[in-house]
Amino acid sequence: MSNSTTVLCPVCDQSLFLSTEPRRNLNCPDGHRFDAAKQGYFNFLTGRGTNFIEDTGPMVNARENFQNQGHYAPLAKELSASIAGHHPENKLDVLDAGAGTGYYLGEMIASASAAEVDALALDISRYAMRRAAKLPHTLAMVWDVWRRLPSADQSRDVVLNCFAPHNPAEFHRVLRKRGICLVVTAAQDHLQEIRESLGMLGIAENKEASLIEKFGAAGLRHQQSTNLSYAMDLQTSDLFNLAFMGPAGHHLSPEVLRAKTDSLGAQRVNASFGVHIFVREG
Repeated sequence: MSNSTTVLCPVCDQSLFLSTEPRRNLNCPDGHRFDAAKQGYFNFLTGRGTNFIEDTGPMVNARENFQNQGHYAPLAKELSASIAGHHPENKLDVLDAGAGTGYYLGEMIASASAAEVDALALDISRYAMRRAAKLPHTLAMVWDVWRRLPSADQSRDVVLNCFAPHNPAEFHRVLRKRGICLVVTAAQDHLQEIRESLGMLGIAENKEASLIEKFGAAGLRHQQSTNLSYAMDLQTSDLFNLAFMGPAGHHLSPEVLRAKTDSLGAQRVNASFGVHIFVREG
């Protein structure tokens, strides 16, 4: 990654430059400077905060443990394959809005044939960004994706948005003309066998139609939607991690959840995702 970046200063909106001396930092021409945390990520929310609650360390651990078992590998493979033809052969500029641990971004980077990759991972969780900062060719930043994204106009070939807040106007702004926006949502029958018994949140109806309308209003044309559905054989530890890693993890008691998953025992559970592809208009 070169010293010059397509990342913008959240204070004055000018381009930031990456420096490694005397320590790794990002700075702009007006003198605004952001030092990397010792774990490698940058915190752009310092002093301004957010109204949203970050995923905790235990929640992020649960997500990492679940993803490391490969249960969502088919989804990662689908996303990586979807970007073909939407970026130059020798380069890939990608922004992951709501990146979590960076699992899907990491798989995309690993499978990309591009010689040069520039990735920006954004999430409000410091604990998640500690993981994402370990990815190659990636700047990991604590940031609220509801706000203006810290990336230049038309600077990204791919915007990735998995189970995360949508900001279609900003996705449109940062995408290049041939770019692609990949949005992943949970389908109606996702985890249907265990959602209620483990206290997981419900899934809204008509999600795809409202998503297409919302993104269309921001100038992102719906190209296609694919349903990816398959069975997962999950042990009790997997069930715990799956329930605790998501939004319900903010409300679930780990002790009560472990008791519930132990009583359930191993389960065959349906994974069902909507993979929605949007392209930039205008």
